[in-house]
Amino acid sequence: MSPVLPSAGLTPVREYLLVGLTAAAVTFLLTSLVRLVAIRIGAVAKPRARDVHVVPIPRLGGVAMYAGVVAAMLLAHQLPVLSNSFTFSRDPLAVLVAGGVISLVGALDDRFELDSVTKLAGQVTAAGLLVLLGVQWLAFWVPWDTQNGSLGSVLVLGPNQGALLTLLLTITMINAMNFVDGLDGLAAGIGFIAAAATCAFSLGLLAQSGGDVHLYPPALISAALAGACLGFLPHNFNPAKIFMGDSGSMLIGLMLAAASTSASGHLNYSVVGPTDLIALLTPMLVVAAVLFVPLLDLIMAIIRRTRKGLSIGSADKMHLHHRFLEIGHSQRRAVLLIYLWAGLLAFGSVGLALVPNTAIVVICIGAGLLLALLISAIPRLRTMRVR
Repeated sequence: MSPVLPSAGLTPVREYLLVGLTAAAVTFLLTSLVRLVAIRIGAVAKPRARDVHVVPIPRLGGVAMYAGVVAAMLLAHQLPVLSNSFTFSRDPLAVLVAGGVISLVGALDDRFELDSVTKLAGQVTAAGLLVLLGVQWLAFWVPWDTQNGSLGSVLVLGPNQGALLTLLLTITMINAMNFVDGLDGLAAGIGFIAAAATCAFSLGLLAQSGGDVHLYPPALISAALAGACLGFLPHNFNPAKIFMGDSGSMLIGLMLAAASTSASGHLNYSVVGPTDLIALLTPMLVVAAVLFVPLLDLIMAIIRRTRKGLSIGSADKMHLHHRFLEIGHSQRRAVLLIYLWAGLLAFGSVGLALVPNTAIVVICIGAGLLLALLISAIPRLRTMRVR
């Protein structure tokens, strides 16, 4: 049975909000300093054929974001309630260690443009550190082996299976966020939305469980990441003064994977009714929805490049954000539209998980998606009407 904190029944929302604000403040203040360092050492993104920006922009912003995460974690360690996240779990420590490694690899790439094999080795190393320090999937629901009227069964993973699944998810998410980082403010905004939704999901589960200590770390990880993304966004929104670079996009991917794994991979299925399909599907639905936009972009890029006989790492201008620009949206509007899609999917799935009246949530999600689709298609509809 999972340990319960002495403050069982109380959800420390204010403490998590303080953690997020600390990460935001530190990231915001340090980003200007990191920008000066990036210019001095030559970590600058010069315009290429596939890029949208037309003037050189310094990168390395992920270093400031990681510093914000570290500051938030140090604060949490000193808070009476949140310090239990470190006492009963090594997940926050795992994120700090693995995040430091992936940020270092990304920073080196921001400056020297590492080859794909070296970057992949760094990603595998960081993901492996997460697993070695205990962040991994333990179980999830599957729709077979139905018994006594139950809807499927819970598949319990062995150490090797859980480690492999976590490695694959983490490396996939790192690259997905790297791929989606193509417009000013896009990766930071999606990272904030996904982290905020994961934090809301974790806090909801925490309230429902009455204080299950295993749900404190994912809320802490996602709150720190949400704050870091929010603090970086003012510097990065169009027109960007600095890019987060691989040091930031890969950090976001790793932390999202860690938070999702920590929240859903340790979910206590024993408290879920055998016929409650929504509750059984909730962990996978939330993870899939939170990560949907970057994963969709990654999958489409792999399929597109494979069909053309190109390397998966080959760059092009056919990502989701490029398609929005091609339709006729401005950079800012394209970014805001992708925010809208990501927010609807992420928070909609969290609503399905936590709100008792699922019918209302489904109607709201459907209406929101219909509105998002209409707004996305407006430039194309105008062009068709002119013709």
